[in-house]
Amino acid sequence: MSGFRVEVQVTGMLREISEEVRINLKDRLREMRHAIRRHRHDTGDASVLPPPPGGRTPFPLPEIDGLVSRAVSVFDDAMTMAETLVPHDGRGHSKPMPFDTYFRPAGSLLDGERAFRRDMYYLAKSMLARRNAVAEPVQEAGFAAVHAAMLRQHGNLFQPLKPDAGETERTARAAALCAALLVELLRARPVRPRLPEGRIANVLEAETVLAVSVLAPMALAVALASSDADAESGSDLLDISALAVEARLDRIMPACRAADPAADLTPIFAMLIFHLR
Repeated sequence: MSGFRVEVQVTGMLREISEEVRINLKDRLREMRHAIRRHRHDTGDASVLPPPPGGRTPFPLPEIDGLVSRAVSVFDDAMTMAETLVPHDGRGHSKPMPFDTYFRPAGSLLDGERAFRRDMYYLAKSMLARRNAVAEPVQEAGFAAVHAAMLRQHGNLFQPLKPDAGETERTARAAALCAALLVELLRARPVRPRLPEGRIANVLEAETVLAVSVLAPMALAVALASSDADAESGSDLLDISALAVEARLDRIMPACRAADPAADLTPIFAMLIFHLR
């Protein structure tokens, strides 16, 4: 019997290692793709080869550099075409799901974590595009850390509500989870937007505002999906959430800086959820 327990534990460890390796591999490939795109021949920074020492440029260097950057462009175009041919699950890439789908799934908890990482990744990409934000490659490993932190630090919030729970209780639970999710997203920083070069008095503050404006709508969209089971499948909760966060950013930012940000964010999100349901 003890041997069976050891076998089960080893099997579980191997699965966890395999999943971690898979996540890290995907992140490294995305970083490589990001680097490749910066060196396309049709971008402003197409140089691939390092500058020669002493500043002297041998005759063939510009020609070779141009050929390599064009080859990079062809490779990037081929990868883009391949992505369009990969079948997806048909759910759409930026549709948030309820908290229970991610943290109390009908299947295994690993299924919930995978769904969370996948959906958060595409929601983050959508928000960065909406903000026209320059960012480092989105880190899926960061979303895995957020999922684990939510279960570890806020597990009490996932207790099921009583069958006779009313709208007030459902809204309060969704708001508390929304606040907790935003706090963990800001701690893990799986999305790291960068400001374009320019004259900005307080770069760190500006980057923080941009990060909150990207991450807060993601958390609010999941909360809205959780608080209204009858939400239409075609409704764009992310767009609605983005507009709501923009309107209340002056209150959300001070709450994020508070000693207990989750406590200060919860009533703000409760009000938004109540009016947006």
